[in-house]
Amino acid sequence: MGTANDSSKDISDRLAEKHPKVVFVLGGPGSGKGTQCEKIVQHFGYTHLSAGDLLRAEKNSGSENGIMIQNMMNEGKIVPSEVTIKLLQKAMLDSGNEKFLIDGFPRNEENRAAFEALTKIEPEFVLYFNCPEKEMERRILNRNQGREDDNIETIRKRFKVFLESSLPVIEYYKGKGKVREIDAAKPVEEVFEEVKDIFNPKVPKDENVEGRCMCCAIL
Repeated sequence: MGTANDSSKDISDRLAEKHPKVVFVLGGPGSGKGTQCEKIVQHFGYTHLSAGDLLRAEKNSGSENGIMIQNMMNEGKIVPSEVTIKLLQKAMLDSGNEKFLIDGFPRNEENRAAFEALTKIEPEFVLYFNCPEKEMERRILNRNQGREDDNIETIRKRFKVFLESSLPVIEYYKGKGKVREIDAAKPVEEVFEEVKDIFNPKVPKDENVEGRCMCCAIL
């Protein structure tokens, strides 16, 4: 009889065979990454996966896994990386797509190391929406429609957690030359222009060998 480890190995192997293209999307609360992810999906055909949304959906499903997630959240515990990663893997396989935006994950270095170890997948790059804290506060308070978690103390706490947990992940991938940093304080359309250049880089004229003699192209 197969074990849980067998099934997780099976899903990892099946996913690795597809050679998926993964982009991690990171940014503080109110940085606008959700809005930009929607635009990337529309323009570039990626599937957008939010780790938080997947955990909430599983929690509400009433499954054995969902009950475990609910109990951990009730006790203020962090859901183990393996649980979140398994949900991401399943969603990736079920989507039928091979290009993914993974939003809000990895949240910390432990998440990052576990994702790479379990999936054998490294991200193509990390899309980092860098936005000043004051601007993020302004945006969240402006969109506040009675949400209890959108008060100034909670916003600052969430931002502090982001800095402490996620910045080491960004620094790790910077060391590998994989971070694409966006100035997320600009208006939405200007931010998306920067995003488009990252997903659809323009070939500089001097690198375009069309119309040049072969001796130049070889050099």
